[in-house]
Amino acid sequence: MTIKQLTVFLKNSKGSLVELTDVLAKNDINIRALSLAETQEFGILRLIVNDMPKATAILEQNDYLIKAVDVIGLRISDAPGGLSVALAALDKADINVEYMYAFMTCSSQYAYVAIRVADNEAAQKALVDAGLELMTEEDVADL
Repeated sequence: MTIKQLTVFLKNSKGSLVELTDVLAKNDINIRALSLAETQEFGILRLIVNDMPKATAILEQNDYLIKAVDVIGLRISDAPGGLSVALAALDKADINVEYMYAFMTCSSQYAYVAIRVADNEAAQKALVDAGLELMTEEDVADL
């Protein structure tokens, strides 16, 4: 059970990020999670949104270079050590985390993270076996 992430390549220039977020906003696409990394010439924006098919179509229509990637969405306890439990389960299964980032949501009980690994199946098994709850696309849309 994975969720889709959009990886968008942006020019590393003033205004390029606001242009993209404006395009999404004008088309009622809500960003649920994001990560932005930059190099001298371009940025790599990773997004999880409430309507992935619509966002993909809109961004392609607006000439953005995008790639859809499967990541693991994970609901963890919003308490000290909640993330450590998940990371320990992956470490015990000898699974390396390539990158991760948090969702933008408010909950007094849970935090949500997106995790990228090389082997989603093995990671999902390790996390479920550790008693953790994976997210679905429906969960993302409901946040």
